[in-house]
Order: sequence, then structure tokens, then C-alpha cells
Amino acid sequence: MKSLQRITKSTVRLSVEALLVGVLVACGGSKDDSSSSSPPPPAAGTPTPGAPAPNAPVIVAKPDASRFLAQATFGANDAEIASVGTMGYSAWITAQFNKPLPATSHRSYIEQMAAYYDGNDGDLSSANFQESYWAKAVTGDDVLRQRATFALSQIFVISTADASLAEHTQGVASYYDMLAQHTFGNYRDLLEAVTLHPMMGIYLTSLRNQKEDVATGRVPDENYAREIMQLFSIGLHELNNDGSYRTGTPLETYDTADIQGLAKVFTGWSWYAGPNLASRTSRRFLGNDPHAERDWRPMQSYAAYHSVSEKKFLNVTIPAASTPDGPGDLKIALDALFNHPNVGPFIGKQLIQRMVTSNPSPAYVGRVAAAFNNNGAGVRGDMKAVFQAVLMDPEARTYNPASTRFGKVREPVLRLANLLRAFKATSESERYTNIGDTDNATSSLSQTPMKSPTVFNFFRPGFTPPNSAAAAAGLVAPELQLANEVSVAGYLNYIRTWIAPANRDIQLDFTAELALANDPAALVDRVNLLLMAGQMSSAVRTQIIAAVAGRALPASDATAIANARRDRVSIAVMLTMASPDYLIQK
Repeated sequence: MKSLQRITKSTVRLSVEALLVGVLVACGGSKDDSSSSSPPPPAAGTPTPGAPAPNAPVIVAKPDASRFLAQATFGANDAEIASVGTMGYSAWITAQFNKPLPATSHRSYIEQMAAYYDGNDGDLSSANFQESYWAKAVTGDDVLRQRATFALSQIFVISTADASLAEHTQGVASYYDMLAQHTFGNYRDLLEAVTLHPMMGIYLTSLRNQKEDVATGRVPDENYAREIMQLFSIGLHELNNDGSYRTGTPLETYDTADIQGLAKVFTGWSWYAGPNLASRTSRRFLGNDPHAERDWRPMQSYAAYHSVSEKKFLNVTIPAASTPDGPGDLKIALDALFNHPNVGPFIGKQLIQRMVTSNPSPAYVGRVAAAFNNNGAGVRGDMKAVFQAVLMDPEARTYNPASTRFGKVREPVLRLANLLRAFKATSESERYTNIGDTDNATSSLSQTPMKSPTVFNFFRPGFTPPNSAAAAAGLVAPELQLANEVSVAGYLNYIRTWIAPANRDIQLDFTAELALANDPAALVDRVNLLLMAGQMSSAVRTQIIAAVAGRALPASDATAIANARRDRVSIAVMLTMASPDYLIQK
């Protein structure tokens, strides 16, 4: 492996500049670059590249299928490329929508681990959730749901970086299960499930939120009221359906009075205490009488702690009442948020950014928002229609290599997932124990699922690297908020540990690649298909082929030949994953 070590040490030095400079150029470009605009949608009846012609057999070319899978899943592999190729995009999406939830949920896995630890929940940690997360990401056949759920988890954020959640491993697992359950349901139901989940209640402090008290000066906690508007539904500014500002000057969607009024709605909600209303005592509201299911059951309303005063927000008034009605007030509030015209473009654009491109055109956003507003059958908030619109939009399905405005930086977690799926990773223990937390920038990925540093996710949707080509072009590159000299080097060194042979629980299967090791061009082309949808530039392809060929194959010694062939595969994969061509998903 000395050959690979020499190459990767050089790669680490060169790729720091490649990521921080070359990637910005790939995401940026000049404003007056005639190739910088997203390609216009094809005229009616014009086949999308890679899609079947009208009345022709449904066949999708392998590079087009791989590109689609990079957007719709955690990464392409031979099986899914073949599936998309024979089924076509729409049929494949429909089949994915119809796949049932996995038989083993994340929460049930955590329960199994608790039994393994002889019932001692104190032995559980976020690493146990990571085991379950990666097992499903790598081996699950509901690949669209897994990818879409991850996208939702970056909008409806809770985080084990918060010490108050770190001890609730089962609860965090159940929160992710809840997102998966509602991924292809209706947004209104998703919003309510998020609101009432006790882990969200802990994270954004709506659990045990009490009504105002004039005598003591106590006011309701405003945290969740603010974030459900700012992050989970309507955003900060009034929008047109295409995501542009409704007025020339940004107009705020809500003010302090709206937050204060809505905060009263979220009073009186606390731990699940069973179906008997009489059992909802002060002790249970305060959390001093644990219920076995309270970490994952929806929060319950405790009338004694719910505000009965008038509640005004977003042009809605809930009159003062003599009898507390927490569930009724919640329904009015969530219905108002759900029906706000901002939700379609605000949520839709973020899903486009998470799955397809950082800088979608207004027309693209408008088409996704229209699907949110009406799924074609008069239903608002149908998430199947939204994800279908995100993935099947002409801008998503058209590959234009000349564009400097289309595409997104692959976030670190997705790069690892690409690698594990492409090369059929298996776990000897079936627990995927080699991964764990991956947020260390020096030695890992700077990113761990469900462990973002703040409620604003690992990176903000509107982040632009300062003093960059992207900034000069008026573009955003959210994922680059994680990129710096330390994280780039850490990523490259971390990926090298996965590619190099090692005695570990999780192993990659390079059988197909080893069969091509005598032919560097064929080997690089296969890696190009699996990881980059055939988008590797000719210059990079030539360089990687030369590097692979530079590892000479010995003449006769069988062990030496086998080691050299393995080195060739490692070099091809490593240099591909280090290249700016790979780091930009187009």
C-alpha cells in the first residue's frame, strides 16, 4: 500500500485547494457567462435526455440512471442502476413510494441493543443509532425513502449535539422513524407529528411549556413558536410561488406579536402519561413519574397548564376561553401554518437544494410549489407529489455539463454513503459498528446524521462562501459551510482508511473492480459510472488512468500481483472521490 499512501498524501495537499478553489469555481462562474443559466425546460413532447422516447420501450442509459440515483438515493450501485434502467424514472419512483416501512425500525433496533446491554439504558449512546442509521442507508431497499427522510431531518432538525437529547437514544431513534413514516404522507400530518414529538419538545423547549402567570411575570416559552415559523413552515419573508420575494423589499412573514401569540398555543404539552385523562397529573407534566413509552409517544395536553387567554398570530385570532383546549388550539395554529402560501416554495426549494441543486431556477421552485399546493387531485401538502416534482422536473433530469449554475456540493455523509453503497459494503456483525460519530473535522467527515451543531442544520440554505466566485455570481453553496483546510484533509484521510484493506467489521466488495484491474481505463470507467454517473472530465480521467497504470503489475509472484491489483482499485476509487469532478453533483 505504499504506492497508495504516496499518492494520497499528495492528494491531500492538492485537494485542499481543489475543494476551496476549484469547487467554488464549479459552483460559481461569472454572472455574464452565457452558459451559467439553468437549461430551459424542454418543449412539450421533447424527450428528456436519458428518458425513453414516446411510445418506445422504457430504457434509461446507465449514466443517466446513476445520475438520477445520486439525487434520489444515498448512491448508485449495480442493482439500482439496472432497476432504473429497465423500469424508467417514474415507474421506479412509484415502486419506491409503495415499499413498506422497514420491518425493523430504528427504535426497535435500540430496544434490541438495550436488551443486549441487559436492560441498562445507560449503556446506550448515539453510536447505537448510527449503527441502525448506516445499516438502513447501505442495505435498505426503500432507498428513496431513506434519502428523502435524511433530507427532511435537515429541515426538521433535532440534534444529539444537545446534551439534553444525548441521553434519549430511543427517543431520537423514534423521531427519525417518525420522519420516515411521514416522508411520503401529507405535510400537515408531518408538521403535527414533529410538533408533538417529545424529542422536539425537549430540543426546542416546548415540553412542559406553561401558560402565562401575571402574578409571577411568567410568559410562555417562545422558542418553538419562532422556529416552527422560521424553519419548519413559512420562513422569514413573504414569497411568491417561485420563491422570489413577494415585494421588491423583503416583507417579514411574522413579528414579535405573532411569536408571543403562537407561543400560547404550545403551552400545556408534556410527556405521554397513558390514555387515561385522569392520570395526567402535575408529576407527569413535570416529568417526575416516567412512563415506559414517553420517549416516543406524542406529547399529551395537560389542561391545567394551557393558556386560555386570547391568541393572535398570522391574522388568526383564537378567542379567550373559559375551558382550556390544547388540542383544539393546536389544530387551528397548524392549519393556519399549513395553508400559508409560503410553505410550498419555502419547503420545496429546500428539498431541491438537499437532493438536486443548490441554485434552482424560480421556474423549478414554482413547479415544485405548485405540486405542493395541488397534487393534481385537489390535495394540498402531498409529499409524494412534492418529491416526484423535485426529481422529475426537466431541470433535474437534463444534464448540461457546461452549466456553472446547476449542481450541488456532495455533503460529507453522502460521500461515505456513496462509497458504501457502490461497493456493496457488508457488516460481519450486521451492526455496522465501524462508523459511529463522524463529526470530527480532523479525522472524519465534519458531519454526523442527527448531530448538527444547531437547529439551523449543518449548513444554512443561503450560505455563500465569502469572497468566492459563487458569491460574485450571486449563488449559494450551502455544503461549503463545512469546508476548510482541516475538514478537507480530514475527509480525504478518512476515506483512505475505508478504501485501504483493513481488519474491520464493515468491508467493501471490490470483486468487480479487481476483475478490471489489468485494464486501467475500464477500471476507471466503472468507478466513474458508480460514483460520478460518467461525468468525469477527460482531463481527470486521463490523470487517474495514468496513476492507476503507474502501479505496475509484477510478472509472476501471485501474492504481489494480487496486492498490486488491489492497489490499482484503491488508487482509482481514492482519486475519484478526491476530485472536484466528484465533489460536485450535477
